Amino acid sequence: MDIEIIKSPSEGVVKMLKSRTVAKDFLGNEAFDTVGLVQGKLIEMIVATDLAEKSADVEVVEIKGVCPQHFTMIAVLGDVASVGEALKIISNQFNERGEH
Repeated sequence: MDIEIIKSPSEGVVKMLKSRTVAKDFLGNEAFDTVGLVQGKLIEMIVATDLAEKSADVEVVEIKGVCPQHFTMIAVLGDVASVGEALKIISNQFNERGEH
């Protein structure tokens, strides 16, 4: 599993995310200043979404890849502290299992 964080994402990053979201209107009105990106297997992304939403005040959106079977990613949106906390919880959970 790969995890990255973008604080104060550029307009280009937001446009890329909008073009790749499953729900095209999702990134319309949401206020966020940080994006956490988590990429891995589909099963991991479902668990990571659940962990993120239960652990912090964040919104999670699925990001489509070129080939959905091989590129499964979620974007965790919110403020710096909330996204950081969600990503920490995800990372800790999967590291405890020996999965990354």
